[in-house]
Amino acid sequence: MIYIFIFIGLLFAGLFLYNVVLEPIYAFVFRKPIYVHFYIFTKKLPLNQLNILHTQFDFYKKLSKKEKQYFEHRVAVFIEKYPFYGKEGLIITNEIKVLIAATSIMLTFGLRSYLFNVINKIIVYPDVYYSKMNENYHKGEFNPRMEAIVFSWKHFKEGYEINNDNLNLGLHEFSHVLHYQGLKSSDTSATIFTVTYNEIMEQVKHPPNYNKLISSNYFRIYAYTNDFEFIAVILEHFFETPSQFKREFPMLFEKVKVMINFKEVK
Repeated sequence: MIYIFIFIGLLFAGLFLYNVVLEPIYAFVFRKPIYVHFYIFTKKLPLNQLNILHTQFDFYKKLSKKEKQYFEHRVAVFIEKYPFYGKEGLIITNEIKVLIAATSIMLTFGLRSYLFNVINKIIVYPDVYYSKMNENYHKGEFNPRMEAIVFSWKHFKEGYEINNDNLNLGLHEFSHVLHYQGLKSSDTSATIFTVTYNEIMEQVKHPPNYNKLISSNYFRIYAYTNDFEFIAVILEHFFETPSQFKREFPMLFEKVKVMINFKEVK
């Protein structure tokens, strides 16, 4: 019996050392967690849902075989965790579930903590809808009080029909969720996100850099509404036109890669 207690004690000591000392030091030096993907068992999607990834989601198609397994697992977990609610007669289909889940997983694929605890539901309308939160019509929103992310399905789909116009409703709203969670959480990925985000905003607000961003006309003017919108817009650009982003603002591009621990896919 005493050996069991010794083993348990050593196990907890090891976990404490890893979480409190080893990984924080590693993350500070290398700006990434020690590991991202570790699953005892990977979940599979039904074939009809997996086919949607294969045929409609370009990011997934570019991944390696192993990465596709990880991506599929995360999409399956996302769909299992968050209930989807159709409004105004909209029927929630497999396409809706998979494409919305895949958008979130694409954004967080470099993060170990890829699920959000600041939302507990996905609400989908067929088209623009009236939001009581600010008494206006919306295409999408993250509502922290309702713990919900909300989309117009029409405009969500439009975000993927043209994949290089830097307008992607799903990416934009999930970027708000990721940003908000990064400010609320203290895990390694969230800490790296927040620290790098603060560095980005400090550099962006330096007058010569800010003027260069404005004069380039690369980021739409809405990006400069506030810090939250800036991050959401640049993440849209990061995924939709990465080559142009990297060419025009290489230092900012590299910072965004660090912020979400992103591995470029060809």
